[in-house]
Parts: sequence; C-alpha cells; structure tokens
Amino acid sequence: MSKVTLIRTADAFPAESILEHVRRFLFGLFDGWNASDKRGWRKIWKRLAELEPGEFAVIEFVIPRSSPFHRRHFAILSAVFDQQDRFEDFDMFRDWVSVGAGWVEWCAGPKGGVVPIPKSVSYAKADQQEFEEYHRKVIDFLRGQHAPLFLWKKMGNDAHWRMDSLLQEFSE
Repeated sequence: MSKVTLIRTADAFPAESILEHVRRFLFGLFDGWNASDKRGWRKIWKRLAELEPGEFAVIEFVIPRSSPFHRRHFAILSAVFDQQDRFEDFDMFRDWVSVGAGWVEWCAGPKGGVVPIPKSVSYAKADQQEFEEYHRKVIDFLRGQHAPLFLWKKMGNDAHWRMDSLLQEFSE
C-alpha cells in the first residue's frame, strides 16, 4: 500500500475556470471503476478542493499485485525451502529470509534491545511495487555470502553453486 500526504500550499485558490480545466483533465485520465468508485473519486476531488491553506490529507492506495509474479516468488521460496537443510517449517524459513533481506520493522524487544519483526507481504500490505522491491531483496540475500552457507552447512563453498543453480531455474 502506498501512502501520500498532501498539504494545501497556496493562499489564493485558482480561478473557477482553471479548476474546471484541471477537473476535466483529471477525470479524463482517471475515473472510478464502477458507480460507487466514481462517486468516491469525485468526493476525494471535492474534499481536496475544499482544503484550507495548511490543511492536509492522507491518501492511501493499492496498485494491484501481479498474481503470476506473486506465485513465481513463492515458487522460488518453496524450491529453496525444499532443498535446504536447516528449517522444517516453511513459515519460519520465510521469516528468516525476510529478516535477512531487511524486510523488517524494528521494535523494542522484551529485554530492552531492538529486534527485527518481518513485515507482511500480504496483498493488502504490499502493492506490486513494494512486492517487487521485497523480491529483489530476497534474491540478493539468497545469493549473498551468508544464506547458502547457512542453508547447506555441510556443502561448504558448493552451497553457493547450489543456490545459483536453484535460482537459475527461475531465471534469477
């Protein structure tokens, strides 16, 4: 999900004729999907136009995620999980990968330290752009120095070859 905070900056509002041109331009490019969405879009425009200088609005929006990309990402994770020697639980493995990729929120730990908590990659929490960023970080982590050696401890330096061959099956 993307979030934008807008603030009304100008003291003087543009002439009504200019606003009408802007409205036509915006509604010519973008409109609601159905009748309810069309009403919602017009309501947003009206509310923004009514803001006083210094007032702000926060807009959250989701750009739908590509289901094939999502499935491919989890197919990669599943392939690595199925071949590795360290984890018996897929969710634990996925959390470990997320932490290794830096896809975390930092929170106060139970003893006063700071601990990483994996961020969600659900459809509602990460749109396509965010999910692609997460995917790149995961692939970088899996190809890095630590992950292969940890996942295949007994293989030594051959662990990197193993990871490379797994990821190449998915053109990564």
